[in-house]
Amino acid sequence: MEEQVFGGVHHTGRPARPVWEAMKRGFLGRCPHCGEGKLFSSFLTAIERCAHCGEEMHHHRADDLPAYLVVVIVGHVIIGAFMGVEATSTLSTWQHLAIWAPLTIISSLALLRPIKGAVIGLQWAYYMHGFGGEEDRIESHPEA
Repeated sequence: MEEQVFGGVHHTGRPARPVWEAMKRGFLGRCPHCGEGKLFSSFLTAIERCAHCGEEMHHHRADDLPAYLVVVIVGHVIIGAFMGVEATSTLSTWQHLAIWAPLTIISSLALLRPIKGAVIGLQWAYYMHGFGGEEDRIESHPEA
């Protein structure tokens, strides 16, 4: 029985790319295509093209999605941990502030780059934003 793939071979005639593998490679800071080349040239700047396989990365459009995902993930973890500690201890406000503010900042910075890499891997796997060889179309809507 053939597995149904959305956005892949069944809909576009292009070969399906491994979504989870591409996202994992991006999460680890590697090229989503080959898994060998580096994905970032600095903390959050993606490379123009992979030095190992030549795959172009300059047209990705991660935009603000990685930051939103980091806020959701870190927010849920930190608030849950804070509520658990608050329910089981008698820490003062300044102690909570000394614990949770640095923990929030450090975990946000630690997750931002891997999440951005995973988003770029997702876009590559689904042929989004130029990864399929065509330019993005910007449709204009006539004003009423």
